[in-house]
Amino acid sequence: MKEQFAQIIEAIGEDISRPGLQDTPQRAAKAMSFLTRGYQQSVDDVVNDALFPSDSSEMIIVKDIELYSMCEHHMLPFIGKAHVAYIPTGKVIGLSKIARIVDMFARRLQIQEQLTVQIAETIQQVTGAAGVGVIIEAKHMCMMMRGVEKQNSSMKTSSMLGSFRDNQATRLEFLSLISS
Repeated sequence: MKEQFAQIIEAIGEDISRPGLQDTPQRAAKAMSFLTRGYQQSVDDVVNDALFPSDSSEMIIVKDIELYSMCEHHMLPFIGKAHVAYIPTGKVIGLSKIARIVDMFARRLQIQEQLTVQIAETIQQVTGAAGVGVIIEAKHMCMMMRGVEKQNSSMKTSSMLGSFRDNQATRLEFLSLISS
């Protein structure tokens, strides 16, 4: 990857030998590996058997989970937060594992719509929940730094599964709790 970054730097008209850029290809390759580390992770590794028996059947919400991803169309960042809720049916997942699932999928080249669905489907699959709701709010650098250059725009996406899709009261409770 280091050589490809050197080629990109030269292709934009820069001198790769100038002092400020000499180590940039290596640093950029290291940064790209970090930003896309989700490809090196699996759901099993992330969850790591952190499922625990529980009698709870009430909604569990983790809100304001920061996320950093890169749009697959321009390879520019989008930055935001995810709100994840589920209704357990006999087992709960470790709290940090929800944030780790968000990170695993966010740290891949993505579109926000698919990221939202991947998180919801994974929480559903892992927990066997009666329902899952995921909402992501993000600002996209591909829309802010280039193209239409709209600085105050943000995108919201949602994925509602099970009782979050079928039961309006459940959906409304989720929406009410994340807005407070």
